[in-house]
Amino acid sequence: MKLQRRDFLRLAAGAAALPTMPHIAKAQAGYPNRIVRMVVGFPAGGGADAVSRIISARLSELLGQQVVVENKPGAGSNLALDHVANSPADGYTIIMSVRAPGLSRDLFTRLSYDPDAFAPVSRIGTYTHMLVVPKDHPAKTMQDFIAHAKANPGKVTFASPGIGTPSHLTAEYLKTRGNFDMTHVAYRGVAAGAMNDLMANRIDAMVNTTGSLLQHARSGNARGLAVTSAKRSALAPEFPTMQESGVPGFDISSWYGLFMPLKTPPDIIRKVNADMVKMLTEPEIKAKLAPLGIEASSSTPEQLAAQAKAEVELWGPVVKAANIKSD
Repeated sequence: MKLQRRDFLRLAAGAAALPTMPHIAKAQAGYPNRIVRMVVGFPAGGGADAVSRIISARLSELLGQQVVVENKPGAGSNLALDHVANSPADGYTIIMSVRAPGLSRDLFTRLSYDPDAFAPVSRIGTYTHMLVVPKDHPAKTMQDFIAHAKANPGKVTFASPGIGTPSHLTAEYLKTRGNFDMTHVAYRGVAAGAMNDLMANRIDAMVNTTGSLLQHARSGNARGLAVTSAKRSALAPEFPTMQESGVPGFDISSWYGLFMPLKTPPDIIRKVNADMVKMLTEPEIKAKLAPLGIEASSSTPEQLAAQAKAEVELWGPVVKAANIKSD
């Protein structure tokens, strides 16, 4: 049979397309087929970095591809959020975030990314904050510290891991609820000199994650005065709550979560979410997170989105009342 030219060209074009179609399907179904980057907005050695390395190591095993931690500290994790928001939405860039990305709109006067340009993947876990002072500080309790701050207006300083971090905002809220004042000193994390300055009495206090401060408080390098949750932490029951320490109604807990760029394919988000759900039920992972003060707790993407929205609603007024703004 002799083919007409147009029929021949049509069949040839179809045949040429056939080898590429399974290739495309395989590429989509084979995620990931190269290294995945997990970005964290704090230096190596701190609590957020430690959590990222625990999660990335196990996620590498579950995905069958290496997940590497990439530290991009600065501006209260804003540099890391900027980097991820402007990365390709292909599933190969994840941020391990300590706060709702949407809060950036309240915290920063200028942004080179859209704070809504993130797709939630899964919560990692929840944690409380802690206030610590130098081991030879005159305050033995939180009541002592508040009295000391009131007796020394304008002289008491506190460190946090950066402007706009949950620890910083928690401390600002504490000042309001406890009716006392202290001056903020921002660092790029505990490992970036904050603990050294605390131990050398160059700052009067630090508010940070329990994970970052727990070992220092237990070892005697610093004195832990109180945690910020309504109930004592099951992972650090020896430390009283702010409510027990004379700050009525104080109840602040925070979370770590994974986000990807907004237009990441839903099937990739579902795959990583399923692996996170599996991982965070494993006793070995729970045991690794516990010394960092993290209670492992996954979520659906929708639950994380709702939690992030609630956080913006909580902290937005605090940011405005404290006039917290950064370039």
